[in-house]
Amino acid sequence: MRPPRPARPRVPRRLRRPAALLLLAATALFPGASPATAAAPAPVPGELRPYNVDAVYSSGISSGGYMATQLHVAYSGTFSGSAVFASGPYHCAQNTLSTALNACMNTTQDLQLAKLEQTTRDWSAQGLVDPVGNLAGDPVYVFSGSGDATVKRPVADALADYYGRFGASVRYNRSTAAGHAWISPLGPNSCTVTQSPWINNCGIDAERDLLGHLLGSVSAPSAAPGGALIQFDQNAYASGDAAALSMGDKGFVYVPKSCSEGAACTLMVALHGCKQGYGYQGFGTQFVDKAYLNEYADTNDMIVLYPQAAATATLENPNGCWNWWGYLGDSAYARHGGRQIEAVMAMVRALRGSTPPPAADRVTLASVDAQDGYVKASADGSGAAVGTMEDSYGLALGRGTDGKVNRTLLSFDTSRIPAGKEITRAYLTVSRSSGSGDPWASPAGNRLLVDVRTGCFGACAVEASDWSAAATVAGGAQVAAFSSGSATSTALSAQALAALDRNGTTQVRLRFESAPLSTAYLFVNRDTPVTLTVEYR
Repeated sequence: MRPPRPARPRVPRRLRRPAALLLLAATALFPGASPATAAAPAPVPGELRPYNVDAVYSSGISSGGYMATQLHVAYSGTFSGSAVFASGPYHCAQNTLSTALNACMNTTQDLQLAKLEQTTRDWSAQGLVDPVGNLAGDPVYVFSGSGDATVKRPVADALADYYGRFGASVRYNRSTAAGHAWISPLGPNSCTVTQSPWINNCGIDAERDLLGHLLGSVSAPSAAPGGALIQFDQNAYASGDAAALSMGDKGFVYVPKSCSEGAACTLMVALHGCKQGYGYQGFGTQFVDKAYLNEYADTNDMIVLYPQAAATATLENPNGCWNWWGYLGDSAYARHGGRQIEAVMAMVRALRGSTPPPAADRVTLASVDAQDGYVKASADGSGAAVGTMEDSYGLALGRGTDGKVNRTLLSFDTSRIPAGKEITRAYLTVSRSSGSGDPWASPAGNRLLVDVRTGCFGACAVEASDWSAAATVAGGAQVAAFSSGSATSTALSAQALAALDRNGTTQVRLRFESAPLSTAYLFVNRDTPVTLTVEYR
């Protein structure tokens, strides 16, 4: 889990200075482009360079909204929140074009929200996306117009619901009759239409609302942007061939003067929709100019990165949408390793002055099933015995119907952590199979703690004495309450990291800090093993 972010003062930032829109829907969706008067400075050639970036957010419209969510969920350790117009929940298309069209734009097919949630939790447990615990408390802004017949209202409802399941702080604007568009005071279209350039004026300042929600508060926008709009080569961030990823050669970044002079600045990644890319049939910088982000960037110390998707010459992506359904054979499009996601992440890292950790700098260890088990005893530890229901239900935690208090023992082969590497972080991912009651609320504020033992508590096979055996580090992490799916623990403490046995086995014991006052328990580790993810350098 990422380190806690410093609280943002609810004062103006300037005072602190220091596809979806697929081929089948294209005709109705995007009839054609029209020129617009630039509201931003003319682009000047340049390169991405490091700035003093203190937080990163994503935003987007339609296919760009789906990509914004993919970035936020896949790299929630980097992105602190997201704002989207007219799109649906994470991994909605499930790598299938027909699902994208019928469930994630239209509503003729169930989009299976519970399955999307579980997939996210499973991928988090496998290290394919960042820990889902990062999403808790993240600000998320969702906009859906009642006049949007392209991505229909229930799809956007599902996006708000999806984020709520992970504890995000969602602000949902569904009060206008907007068509399918990015909403901006600079929009040349009236509110209700769905037509080029898909930037509508609904008489509201949606950018003030979304930025206020993401950042805590914002200063009034500048009358005209006074920073620099830099045009850079996207090939450098797309393994040398942006076109192979359905991305354009040119990308853009808007940098206010304050940020170029070293002020601590937010980075906003803003993603256009289908047929809104710079290279699409002369569309140019209309989205960059009219999104109304640059004006706020000047007065709120915010850099705005505008990556560019591009059309393919084939029927894979003729409208220049962002990849949210798995085109060009990219089955990893929504998670770590997705080709476009990694290209955008490379741009983010260039602006932050950081390099990505190689995939080898993390190892995820599944618990050793033959050495796992649970023990139960009275609240005072008397009458301890080894539990016998693992094969049927999983490993028990909390107070069972027999009045006994259950604790779970898990073994990990931590000799698999590469020798000579410094461990920087580790955490557990626990999946729930069933349960009854809420042991976190019995008594109120009860905590599920993680004890760590160098080697084994006794013999590595589970024994009754493991219930009360001494840990090397007691309470080295904790797991927040969860009622379904998976949860990640807090990061292991420095003492717990030091207790990991680099030459053999490390055992952990999961236990509730206080004995539940009445029957309240859960079972874990039946269908999905508990994992220990270790990061190192």
